[in-house]
Amino acid sequence: MLNLAIKKMMRGAEGDMVLECAFSLQKGEFVTLYGRSGAGKTTLLRLIAGLSDPEQGTIRTLEGEIWFDSDNKISLPPQARRAGLVFQDYALFPTMTIRQNLEFAAGNRSHSERVDELLDWIQLREWSKRYPHQLSGGQKQRVALARALAAQPRMLLLDEPLSALDREMRYHLQDKIAELHDRFPITTLLVSHDPAEIRRLSSRVLWLDKGRLIGDDTPDNILKTENRRPL
Repeated sequence: MLNLAIKKMMRGAEGDMVLECAFSLQKGEFVTLYGRSGAGKTTLLRLIAGLSDPEQGTIRTLEGEIWFDSDNKISLPPQARRAGLVFQDYALFPTMTIRQNLEFAAGNRSHSERVDELLDWIQLREWSKRYPHQLSGGQKQRVALARALAAQPRMLLLDEPLSALDREMRYHLQDKIAELHDRFPITTLLVSHDPAEIRRLSSRVLWLDKGRLIGDDTPDNILKTENRRPL
């Protein structure tokens, strides 16, 4: 699905640093980005989505479509990349109802059946006429996840999307995400610090430390690394 080799200056938890990494994602893979806060995980998601550009490098699909190329001054806008991004802070439209948020992402009202399906999936159909300020944090995050899926993305980028939920709902949505990935194998890149969540959802983990990729292995092998502690 994606081949990436980038370099970007950024400010991390310990000051200025260089985010420099290269990896490929195969179509349908579910991969987790793992690492300490400030390692560059969220920045990397934003670079893939097209919300920010690296200083150097390339981002292209394995089919040959160029999303970013510093040498040739190519940078596709986010809407052309069709990478669904779910932020930690929800980023819902405050003046739209839940349904309107999903309809906007889907493109038009002809997708009402898909919107209904997603509302059922997040268990909020009865709340569809409410506005974001009327929802709990966990409910907002569920809507944000559904909105990303409404656009039928080619790739899904998840920045700790379940971290605001209580344990029961987090487990429930982990199951739903796993079911969704089995049914519609969208290439997915997840940022998570939760070892149980990583093992439950991912087949592969990319371990970032201070902007560098220091591990690329199975969840068990990454999490069992000597002297490693849950973040």
